[in-house]
Amino acid sequence: MTSDTPTTSAATTGTPRVVDLRAEHHAPGEALGVGEAAPRLSWRVEDAPDGWRQRRYEVRRAVGDAEAQEPVVVDGPAGADQVLVPWPLVPLSSGEGVLVQVRVTGDDGRATAWSAPEPVEAALLADEDWDAVLVTADPEGSPGAPVPSPAPALRRTLHVDDGLVRARLRLTGHGLVEAWVNGQRVGDEELAPGWTAYRSRLRYRTHDVTDLLEPGDNVLGALLGNGWWRGRLTWGDRRALYGTRRALLAQLELTYADGRTERVVTDGDWRWAPSHVLDDDLYDGEHVDLRRRDDAWAAAGFDDSGWEPVTVLGRSEVPLVAADAPPVRAVRTVPARSVEPSPEEGFLVDLGENVVGRLRVRVRGAAGDRVVVRHAEVLEDGALGVRPLRSARATDTYDLAGAADGEPEVLEPRFTFHGFRYAEVRGVPDLRAEDVEAVVLTSDLPRTGEFSSSHELLDTFHENVRRGMQGNFLDVPTDCPQRDERLGWTGDAQVFAPTASFLAASGGFWVSWLKDVAADQVDGAVPFVVPDVLSDDDGPVPAAAWGDAAVVVPTVVHERTGDVEVLRRQWPSMVAWAERLLREAGDDLLWTGGFQFGDWLDPTAPPDAPAAAQADPDVVATAHLARAARLVERAARVLGRTEDEARWRATAERVEAAFVAEYVTPSGRVLSDCPTVYAVALCWDLLPEGARAHAADRLADLVRTAGFRIATGFVGTPLVTDALATTGHVDVAYRLLLEQGCPSWLYPVTMGATTVWERWDSMLPDGSINPGEMTSFNHYALGAVADWLHRTVAGLAPAEPGYRRLLVRPLPGGGLTRAAARHVTPYGRAAVAWHVEGDRWHLEVVVPTGTTAEVHLPDGSAAQEVGSGTHRFELPADVAAVGGPARATTTSTTREAMADPERWPEVVAAMVEAGVGRDDAEVASMLGGFLDLPLVRAARVVPSRGGTPPGEPLARRVEALLGA
Repeated sequence: MTSDTPTTSAATTGTPRVVDLRAEHHAPGEALGVGEAAPRLSWRVEDAPDGWRQRRYEVRRAVGDAEAQEPVVVDGPAGADQVLVPWPLVPLSSGEGVLVQVRVTGDDGRATAWSAPEPVEAALLADEDWDAVLVTADPEGSPGAPVPSPAPALRRTLHVDDGLVRARLRLTGHGLVEAWVNGQRVGDEELAPGWTAYRSRLRYRTHDVTDLLEPGDNVLGALLGNGWWRGRLTWGDRRALYGTRRALLAQLELTYADGRTERVVTDGDWRWAPSHVLDDDLYDGEHVDLRRRDDAWAAAGFDDSGWEPVTVLGRSEVPLVAADAPPVRAVRTVPARSVEPSPEEGFLVDLGENVVGRLRVRVRGAAGDRVVVRHAEVLEDGALGVRPLRSARATDTYDLAGAADGEPEVLEPRFTFHGFRYAEVRGVPDLRAEDVEAVVLTSDLPRTGEFSSSHELLDTFHENVRRGMQGNFLDVPTDCPQRDERLGWTGDAQVFAPTASFLAASGGFWVSWLKDVAADQVDGAVPFVVPDVLSDDDGPVPAAAWGDAAVVVPTVVHERTGDVEVLRRQWPSMVAWAERLLREAGDDLLWTGGFQFGDWLDPTAPPDAPAAAQADPDVVATAHLARAARLVERAARVLGRTEDEARWRATAERVEAAFVAEYVTPSGRVLSDCPTVYAVALCWDLLPEGARAHAADRLADLVRTAGFRIATGFVGTPLVTDALATTGHVDVAYRLLLEQGCPSWLYPVTMGATTVWERWDSMLPDGSINPGEMTSFNHYALGAVADWLHRTVAGLAPAEPGYRRLLVRPLPGGGLTRAAARHVTPYGRAAVAWHVEGDRWHLEVVVPTGTTAEVHLPDGSAAQEVGSGTHRFELPADVAAVGGPARATTTSTTREAMADPERWPEVVAAMVEAGVGRDDAEVASMLGGFLDLPLVRAARVVPSRGGTPPGEPLARRVEALLGA
């Protein structure tokens, strides 16, 4: 039953206008130094009448540009496009910048005004455009053993003539680079140039420094840190995996009003001296001697005659590549919630949330006083819980200068970052909360997604997912931000990619990382981590789910952003991965044996054996082979590669048949009979149609008999709620989602978590830290279920790539009375919100201009197609509650009684008292063999933990509870 025709809001009658004009995946205003001569363009249209559609667009150089051209008009089918459209103007030359404007015409024949001019400027597009060479202050060192030395400061003077109209500084290096012009910091990028597959490509970024230069003498300066190039990486005290020498590469390009150009580059004319940063490391922290600090070194007039000349290393041995994504920036500060005396020494700072970045502290002291700042994510026994850091010291040390005027000194490192909620500050006599704040660092990806509901813990969990993504998306998608690891684990990245793509504008971030995936691939095998710092000389070992990042992430980027080029660019990588898996499988098409992570961190696995999951690793691996073939088939179809599409379709069908023959019974039981194997088989359509219903029912029963506790690891967790909801078990999916016992998604929230944990029980119920070696409290992978919150709980998903068509399919349940999701799609803001008011269920759908939506109401009625605008629907609340609870009675089977979230806890309490189990999970497990019996009968025969059934007394009590 549905309402009649959906209602709409009052029609928008404003004049359409073009906004958010942008190039590639760069945000508006940030297309400075794009790596393409013909960057694709996108825009959004706002204030258009409901249902308005673009049918033509025009692009021109902005009026006033010296090279203004006539507009290029695009109509026909392509004229309706507005996301990543081909560059229609003359291709840009290296370093060339233009102002671009767009005007569009709707199907009503009316044209918009021209958009605001958007600057688009090319980077250097050819090797010969570079004159700069790498220069260093470091001696050679031995492989893996750099010569310890302070961070070097490098400088050179230059003369600027009158009439300067443009200055561009292109900057990169080996290690970390902080650049200065005339004593002023260049840009706001942190930890530049970031981390790429350094053996294959080195990223640089272009900065506009026109306003920092002045006629006469000027100074270019840079501080160099160790970073990923020369510092520690991975466990085991491994250092300088890429090289032992920090180096700078800088090219300043000056353009004058008379057309003259000049270049000032890194060469033998630069000089260096050790700075006040005595030591720096991403894992261990930074040591700064503020007595040695002299900011005058970066300004004109400084006497550098005592400095040493740099050593010229030569041109970069790998290609220099322009940035595809925003840099790491300081995006916010978090004030201290409290400062208390530490039980060990000094003062203990609590920020109130787990963050990634650094601590900024204002202190007073005498020259030579030493202040030490240690960091940790959690407390144990009231003190910093540092065991999860393993060998990472996460300690910043400052030797104070002693301000003569008594003003506080501001302490903050520059070449490190930490993951922490708590910090211990030693060496100061007093510390107030107002003296301390955290500076949060992250890749500066604009936020695009939100979720809210009537369930407070669920909303907190979603915010924890978002905060964990912010902390771990630090130039690469790291697994964790605090211990001696912080690597781009491919398995974590691929399971979380859909959630990440909803929460933030991450298209460019993924594009950049995928280039590194392809660069580090060897014989088709994808490394465990990218950039790869774990593989030995024999190359990467293929592992299911981890290497599948090569096929999953490009698919997600295309689906969520509409970017076809990412599939075209990654096509060789995708095919190489799938081909490698076929070779691993052999003639029988079953990928068996060898190393596998499997369903990593299944909660039933021992703390010291995270791969010892319930799911058979061969089942998991072969399922991933089938899925990889399907994703390559999909990519071929999108790219118009007809023969490849047919080949990979046939391959997928053969692998699926082999999977069923080897691992699936005729009725639908899957080998190892655990939630993960059913979730992958159902979600990836690996089962014959006749077996799906039985497999789905079995999955639901496994969830029930686990007491609705989670029983999946990295592989099964993103899939299990989808597997349940799409097969008619919405109620079970919600019970699983909203469970608060350990292990569950909400258990960490009840323990005060502010980010998602690595383990379901990183902190045990008694407040102690899990004894396992890997115990991160900021690990986004298990938060991948947030994508299900967006798509299913709220009901907002893409029906076509880039959200050109929306799929609105909310499935209410779990006792929720409202849920909403909002997402800034490439076309504009989309939103779905539903709520229950009295006996009516209300749905509101916001469809952005240029798109349509396919709306499925939860009563099972036919889908409705709607255009842009705001649309409202209404149903009786009881009809809409497809995942609502069922009321248990005295005749209910055990399975049916478990579905009653109100009476089932009362039954559990009675059974615990009778000795059937210690908690709800154990009681559910004990009743696993009695699901089809009426619960009252089951209560007579279910054994207690001692082996003897409680019998009739328990049955009478259960009957009374169900009959109340």
